Amino acid sequence: MTGLLAHTDNDGRDPANPPAMPFLVMQPGLDGRSTISQAALAEFAMASVSGDAAPIWMRKFAGTVKAVWFNILPVGWIGELHPSPALQWVVPLSGRWFIETQDGQRVEMGPGEIHWGEDLAEAGTHPGVAHRSGQLGDVPCVQMMVQFECTDEAGFAGSAMG
Repeated sequence: MTGLLAHTDNDGRDPANPPAMPFLVMQPGLDGRSTISQAALAEFAMASVSGDAAPIWMRKFAGTVKAVWFNILPVGWIGELHPSPALQWVVPLSGRWFIETQDGQRVEMGPGEIHWGEDLAEAGTHPGVAHRSGQLGDVPCVQMMVQFECTDEAGFAGSAMG
């Protein structure tokens, strides 16, 4: 699976036409094994980030942040089969990395290609769910990972994914 994350063709200049942001979502499939697919974060609204700053497209993500991590995947690093440790966004800042899901899909990501991980191995729900991930290329992959508490409010509601 390559070229999965196409940028939106909406340039954001029309305040009546909110853009959507593509991302990858990894979750347990119907068979309980991990799978990955493309989704779009929608429901952006124009708002000022602070003070007199001109409005930009913003969208709040529901949930309580548990931790923010900055990760450096060294050249050659491979994380053999493991579940996501929490509901989490993984945002590559530099370098490249990959994810392989249990259904045989592989995606490669770099800066600007974000991923939401919800393949949690919760006891009794999806105890065997896992994925493999690793660094690609000749430079380390630097990432920011934002983890959320596992509550009903965390994640996507209604039409947030499209």
